[in-house]
Amino acid sequence: MAFRIPKAPGFAQMMKDGAKHFHGLEEAVYRNITACKELAATTKSSFGPHGMNKMVINHLEKLFVTNDAATVIKELEVQHPAAKMVVLASQMCEQEVGDGTNFVLIFAGALLQHAEELLRMGLSIPEVIEGYEQAGEKALDILKDLVHREVKDLRDREEVAKSLRTAIASKQYGNEDFLAGLIANACVSILPPESLSFNVDNVRSTKILGGGVGGSKLIHGMVFQRECEGDVTKVTGANIAIYSCPFDMLATETKGTVLIKNAEELKNFSKGEENLFEKYVKEIVDSGINCIVTGGKVSDLGLHFANKYKLMIVRLQSKFDLRRLCRTVKGTALPRLTAPTPTETGHCSSVCTDEVGDTTVVVFEKAQQDRSAVCTLVLRAATDNIMDDLERAVDDGVNNFKVYTRDRQLVPGAGATEIELGKKISSFGESCPGLEQYAIQKFGQSLEVVPRALADNAGLNPTKIVSELYAAHQEDGNAAIGVDIEEGGTLNASEACIWDSYLVKYWGIRLATNAAITVLRVDQIIMAKPAGGPRAPKKQGDWDKDPDEN
Repeated sequence: MAFRIPKAPGFAQMMKDGAKHFHGLEEAVYRNITACKELAATTKSSFGPHGMNKMVINHLEKLFVTNDAATVIKELEVQHPAAKMVVLASQMCEQEVGDGTNFVLIFAGALLQHAEELLRMGLSIPEVIEGYEQAGEKALDILKDLVHREVKDLRDREEVAKSLRTAIASKQYGNEDFLAGLIANACVSILPPESLSFNVDNVRSTKILGGGVGGSKLIHGMVFQRECEGDVTKVTGANIAIYSCPFDMLATETKGTVLIKNAEELKNFSKGEENLFEKYVKEIVDSGINCIVTGGKVSDLGLHFANKYKLMIVRLQSKFDLRRLCRTVKGTALPRLTAPTPTETGHCSSVCTDEVGDTTVVVFEKAQQDRSAVCTLVLRAATDNIMDDLERAVDDGVNNFKVYTRDRQLVPGAGATEIELGKKISSFGESCPGLEQYAIQKFGQSLEVVPRALADNAGLNPTKIVSELYAAHQEDGNAAIGVDIEEGGTLNASEACIWDSYLVKYWGIRLATNAAITVLRVDQIIMAKPAGGPRAPKKQGDWDKDPDEN
C-alpha cells in the first residue's frame, strides 16, 4: 500500500521541493555579515595611495589590473544578495559624487563586523540598529564643523589643482601633481563664463599607447584616432560643414529603367550625375567651407571632387562623436548635402592630421583665447592597464570638480576627519542611556578603519598609528592630524594640502550606514526552487563548427 510522506513542518511545507530557507541569527544574519566582511576585506587592501592592485578577469575573459574599487566590484558581478546591497550603496555613491566607492565598502564592512560582536555579546538587532541610526545622524552633524577650507575660486587653476590632488593621488600616486594641473586646466577651460553648470562629458580622453604619463597633454577641442580621407591634411582657420549622411550622390527613392543604345549615351548619362554632384560640392565650397566631416562613407567621386576643390574630408563612424564635434565647433549636423548657412557652419582655429607615437590622429583644435565647449586629454602610457588606470584617475578628478560646483567645502584627509568623528561619537555614546550606547561607541570605532587601512597598506603598524592619532587629537585639539604614509607617524593634513570633499564624505557615511542597517534588518533568507528546463548540451570546440568537420 502506497502512502504519502508528509513534508517537513513549518515554513518549508509551503514551499516547493528544492527551495531553501535560512532564518535566525546563526543562519541568516551572521551569514550575511560574513559575506559583507569578505567583500570589504577584498577592497580594503586597495584603499589609499599605497593600495595594492587587483587582477580581475571578467566573464568575457578580459583582464583588468587596477586598484579602483568601482571597477573591481563591477567586473566581479557579486551575486550574494547581502553583499549586493553594499555594492549597490557604493555604486550609488559613485553616481551621486563620482568617488568614495571604496570608503563605502570598507566602512559598511567595519560597521557589520562590530555589529556581529555586539550581537554575540547579547544585544538585540533593533538595539544595534537604533544605535547606528543615532550615531549616523550625529556623525553628519559633526562633519559640518570639521570643514576647514573652501575652494574660493573655481576659475583659479592652481587652487582647483590643489583641491583635486588628493582624489587623483589614490589612483596615480607620484603623478598626482602633473595630472591635477592637467585636469584643472581642462575643467576650468570649458567652464561657462556666466555660470557654474559643468558637464563631465565635455572632458574627453583619448588613450594612445607608448611614451610615459608625462607625455600626456591637453587639446582645446577634439582628437580622433583616424586618418583623413583626401589629400588635404591640414586646414588653418577651418570652416566646417558637418553631414550625418554619406558624402556621395543620394540614391533616388523610386527605381527606373534607362535604355542606353551606344557608348556616347552611357558617357553622357554618367557625366550628368558627375555634373550634378560637382554642382553640390561647388555650392559648399562657395559658402566658404574648407573642411567636411561626414558620418557616412566617402565615395570615389566625392573624394575626387574634394581633392579637386582642396577640401579636407574626415569621416567619423560614431554618431556620438559627430554630436560632440558639433558641440565643440558650434556647428549643426545636416542630413543631406547642401551648402550650410553661417549659423550651421562650425569653426575652429585648425584641423590637422598628426602622429602621436605611431598612431595617426585628426585634431580639431580651437585657439586658447576662444573658449571651447569640449576639450580632450591625450593620455600616454607604456601599457593598456596603466592607461585604463589613468583614465579612471581623470574621471575621479573631473567628477570631484563637478562636486565642487555644487559644494566647495573641504575636510582634512589622511584619516584625520574619521579619527575626529570617531572620538566625538564615542564621547556622545558615553552620554547616552540604554544599551544603544554600545552600538554608538562601536560606530565610532568603525571609523578607525580608514586610518588603519591607510597605515596597513603603507606598511606601517596600524594599532600604533591609530593610538598616535587619538593622542594628537586629544592633546592638541587639532582635527587636521592624519596619517603620514611616507615617513610613518602623523602629519597635519591641512598644511600638507591633503583634502577630501565634504560632499563625498557626507554621502559615503550616509550610504554605508544605510547599507549596514539594511543588511542587519534581514532575518530570513528564502530561496525559491531554481527554474527547471533542459540544460544546454556540452559541446566540444566552437559552437559554429559543423559536426561533420574534423
